[in-house]
Amino acid sequence: MDVTTGNNSRGMTDRRLTIRVSRYSLSFSTVSMVTGNENPVIFEPYTVKSGISMAANLREALKTASLPARDYGRVTVMIDSPVLLIPVGMFGEDSCAMLYAHSYPGNGNSVVLHNVLPEQNAVAAFAVNRDLKLVIDDRYRDAQFLCAMSPVWRYLHQRSFVGSRNKLFGYFHDRKVEVFGFCQNRFKYCNAFDASHAQDALYYLLHVWKQLMLKPEYDEMHIVGDIPEQEWMIEELRRYLQRAYIINPSGDFNRASATRVKGMPYDLVTYYVKGR
Repeated sequence: MDVTTGNNSRGMTDRRLTIRVSRYSLSFSTVSMVTGNENPVIFEPYTVKSGISMAANLREALKTASLPARDYGRVTVMIDSPVLLIPVGMFGEDSCAMLYAHSYPGNGNSVVLHNVLPEQNAVAAFAVNRDLKLVIDDRYRDAQFLCAMSPVWRYLHQRSFVGSRNKLFGYFHDRKVEVFGFCQNRFKYCNAFDASHAQDALYYLLHVWKQLMLKPEYDEMHIVGDIPEQEWMIEELRRYLQRAYIINPSGDFNRASATRVKGMPYDLVTYYVKGR
């Protein structure tokens, strides 16, 4: 199993494990607590086997991967699944699962969990497969579940206040693009679209821009993540928008060690640099 670290150090004493689970990927990561190291992140992706469930993949990974074999005081599970955003004033734990089921039918074998997003005055409801959660609960006591988008929303919400222009963000990951923007302390828009093809993703970004009536000569588009056909994408965006930018995590996060870890998703990088 390949393990990538911020400074390629081995034999470290680790305290916290982060498991990231999406529809197509599975990974483990942690931060070294060894004195003298600048908090290098150790990242261990697991090659998901097709034809078996993600719960079965996780069960096998917990037996064979290097990082889960160590002892941890805390375990965080980042889940990338469809999210339902509910205004804080309308949220109720008793109705959360029902609202989610109406919004995303076909998740019968799932448990609906939620994270409060205080800075955006919203609650993010997301689904975790029951079998997957059972595997985690059997292995780890008091594991914390986190919507994978939470660190991204929190950080880019803060960034949206820089300058006077409205900003629309697009985060590419796991074969989709999450498109969102903010109006002061609330979401102005948030949705996810298939991004298997760059042309489709471009259409969705520009369609949302038009839907929100943003100004092509004034407002800003920022994209980040695993952008398909990146050079073509930004070139095409700039045909229509005067201010379209690619976020460079290394420069944005002052060359933090997490940004140097190959293959680590932007949401996980943001989690390690900025917190949840």
